[in-house]
Amino acid sequence: MHALVVGAAAGGGLPQWNCAAPNSASFWRGEPIHPPQTQSSLAVSADGERWLLINASPDLRSQILALPQLQPRVGGSGLDGAGLRNSPIAAVLLTNGDLDHISGLLTLRERQPFTIYATESILDVLAANPVFDALGRDIVPRRPITLGDRFEALPGLTVSVYPVPGKVPLFMETGTVVTDLVGEQTVGVAVSDDRATLHYIPGCAAVPEELRRRVDGADALLFDGTLFVDDEMIRAGVGAKTGKRMGHMSVSGADGSIAAWKDVAVGRRVFVHLNNTNPLWRDGPERKEAEAAGWQIGHDGMELIL
Repeated sequence: MHALVVGAAAGGGLPQWNCAAPNSASFWRGEPIHPPQTQSSLAVSADGERWLLINASPDLRSQILALPQLQPRVGGSGLDGAGLRNSPIAAVLLTNGDLDHISGLLTLRERQPFTIYATESILDVLAANPVFDALGRDIVPRRPITLGDRFEALPGLTVSVYPVPGKVPLFMETGTVVTDLVGEQTVGVAVSDDRATLHYIPGCAAVPEELRRRVDGADALLFDGTLFVDDEMIRAGVGAKTGKRMGHMSVSGADGSIAAWKDVAVGRRVFVHLNNTNPLWRDGPERKEAEAAGWQIGHDGMELIL
């Protein structure tokens, strides 16, 4: 099984267009601390030809430009004789309705066949926004998926989704916001080719014991690394919300993700969906702490062959 980190950053990417906090400011000064990173997405394939894209970010066009695996096949008839307009992106699965995970669908609107998989709750987000009707349902079907059910998303690639604590998308917030809802609105994804299993959880507010048991024994876990500390954005002077308020647990601390996954058997563990303020982008003590605990820091173009 091939897995490709299409985008490793959280909403806004690195650098963020309007941010002058240290990580982003390094780009504006011409001394970047890290190669630029795009907004989060993962692609998985059983054969290296047909790819399941998990989440479609606003950066999708530039991501395709950067990744030959996702580009049209030139010099032949394309996959399955599809002709001069073809794409190895055969399906898209959505883990929530956040703008940074659904707006890239509009990049795929050129009458190109593929399947959208999502829970009913997430499909309702698309249905409530007629702009997504630019993806004609006669050529881009929307397939509802049920929590816990296993299905073949692509030949040789079996998928199941399961609830993880999270919240509704920001643009749907009203009244008192519950940030650790467990249901169809935020899901994790298990992908298997019957030889290896990978879990992708780019947004998660907590790691209950049931989730630890589900992931135990997996060959790889790509997990929400949005903020290193809960009040990171407040400390940086770029926001008033904590990570918990945004539906993300922090990486560090007694209740952070490093501690939560410490005793769970996982082959490779990778932080993805990192905010532009996260010190894990830098080669400092925070990164060393994560790496000492067995974690890799995801980056655009990172490949995992399982």
